[in-house]
Amino acid sequence: MILETERLVLAPLTVADAPQLYPLLSDPEVMAHWDHDALEEPAEVEACVAAQVEAMQAGQALSWAIRQAGDSAVLGSCELVDLDLRHHTAELRFMLARDRWGQAIALEAVSAVLAHAASIGLKRLNARTHVGDNRAEALLKRVGFLEEGYQKGHIHREGERRDCRLFGISL
Repeated sequence: MILETERLVLAPLTVADAPQLYPLLSDPEVMAHWDHDALEEPAEVEACVAAQVEAMQAGQALSWAIRQAGDSAVLGSCELVDLDLRHHTAELRFMLARDRWGQAIALEAVSAVLAHAASIGLKRLNARTHVGDNRAEALLKRVGFLEEGYQKGHIHREGERRDCRLFGISL
């Protein structure tokens, strides 16, 4: 399902998008608050995107490449993972190219995905941030997510344990 907003087109992610996602997934600043380090090899990005496509085909996720309307360049991605249609739940994830930060693109994309989630019958979305990811937390709060929990030492990355915040929204 293609989602369109005033400025954006969110099209289902394909393996062909991997080369355009490489600059994001290999950028240490974009990946600073993700569970894994930046990916250094294009083949790693292709494998990652292929796994996302497989999850979509299995009905476990919905993933979109974010593009500016009228342009084929990928600006970021947004996805619903751990899709559970029986319980009407999923987890929201999103990322955006660093040169697009501060332009409300992620806000626009996430808002479109939330509307789509409600339209397909999802009732509850969760999201998780690494503590210190102030941009993501502000965006989640702006679209209506509430902070619901704290996971001390939840992620091991770069030789340290990282804390995470849990957010949720009822649709």
